[in-house]
Amino acid sequence: FDAQPRADYANQILNRAVQSGEPVTVRVVEINELPVIQVNGVNLLTVTRKDAPEGMTREEQAQRWISRIEFAIKLAQEQRRPEYIRKAILLSAFCVVGAIALSFALGWIWRNWLPRLIHLRQTNSQQLLESFLPLSLAVVRVFLWLLTVIYISNQFAQTRIWSRRIIDVLFFSFAEPIIPLGDKSYSVIQLLILLGLFSGLLIVSRSATKLLRSRILLFTGISRGAQETIALIACYTLIFIGTLVLLQLWGLDLSSLNIFAGVLGVGIGLGLQGIAKEFVSGLAIIFERHIEVGDFVNVGEYMGTVERIGLRSTQIRTLDEVAMIVPNSRFLEKEFVNWNHGNYVSRIRLPVPVAFGEDLSQVREALIDAAKDYPQVVSQPAPRVFFIGYGESSLEFELLVWIADPRRHPQIKSDLYFRIDASLRSRNIQIPFPQRDLHFRSSLPVELSRQAEAQLNNSLNNGKREESKAE
Repeated sequence: FDAQPRADYANQILNRAVQSGEPVTVRVVEINELPVIQVNGVNLLTVTRKDAPEGMTREEQAQRWISRIEFAIKLAQEQRRPEYIRKAILLSAFCVVGAIALSFALGWIWRNWLPRLIHLRQTNSQQLLESFLPLSLAVVRVFLWLLTVIYISNQFAQTRIWSRRIIDVLFFSFAEPIIPLGDKSYSVIQLLILLGLFSGLLIVSRSATKLLRSRILLFTGISRGAQETIALIACYTLIFIGTLVLLQLWGLDLSSLNIFAGVLGVGIGLGLQGIAKEFVSGLAIIFERHIEVGDFVNVGEYMGTVERIGLRSTQIRTLDEVAMIVPNSRFLEKEFVNWNHGNYVSRIRLPVPVAFGEDLSQVREALIDAAKDYPQVVSQPAPRVFFIGYGESSLEFELLVWIADPRRHPQIKSDLYFRIDASLRSRNIQIPFPQRDLHFRSSLPVELSRQAEAQLNNSLNNGKREESKAE
């Protein structure tokens, strides 16, 4: 007989013995010089020489199996009694309540604690992690309820076969090599292990990059932007080499991925043009170094410090302490201002109007005095004052100063204006108000209402009385 029919026949005998509820007799008899195990006088199975391990006789193996069969039958009869079923139902109810409470607790953690943790860590893939949270919560909840169903169904003899089938299906789905990749097939568990190893590779690469940045590059004396560029190139190089080594150790033939590489190339040409464009732009920024970490830049209407340069985007911390993500292609396609590129100082222009008739040399001296003692203004180049011209209401001057910290541009400009105002006031130099002259042509007829005409006459009469009193 085949193994499966023999197993089904043995299960039928054991089920009848268990369901009878009566004491079961299990013994060994010898038939044709072979030990045969009987249950209530019915032959269950024959113990052959292949069934006994080395160093044990067939009779000893038969006695071991008898002990296990008697224990299993006794346990099965115990689990079919009403007392046990009541306890199992009560335990199952507690399991359901616990699973519901744990599901709500997981939801609270995923909605409140994990987003806050991701925000505090300021990871480079913060948006990706936040978008992945709902999916991960759904996976954890499904796994929780699957374990609950398996545990509850395993408590009852009538439903234990369901739990065994669920476990068999899960084992087949995760452990059987059903995913072809190259010349071999891999199971879901193997791919999950590969993803885990790749995640470990990413963690090791980033840790090595941080160690390189903090323990080696920090003491080389090179600029911060150059340090970040070297660290970034080292990180991606480690990831690339580590991925190749990991795939080779995994037994994956890289030559079998040529078709996948071709399909990926077509996908990049059709649907991934934007990502490829940002990737190439990131490489150009890293190697050309028109912009580096720590530079103070103007991008559109925003000003800020470059905090991170990635292969797809650049993160800038604005003056409002807001992180702004800029696609790398924007730095290649549109104009931007890098206040630190090629020079460590930057210039500030401060327009200053003064009233007509003021002494120009006094104005120049006041502006120079306001700038030369300010600690944030560098001595070379020295502050300069230019007389721009005559405005509609004022004499137009412009003070030019150079600073070493462009990130403090607004604060320094505000402080200088405070100092300029104090310096002008100390010299009694007036800052003019806008003036307008209004001329009326007397030939034009002007019609006034009675109330306006009466008020005008009263004003004229009052003026005449005051003049006569003064005389």
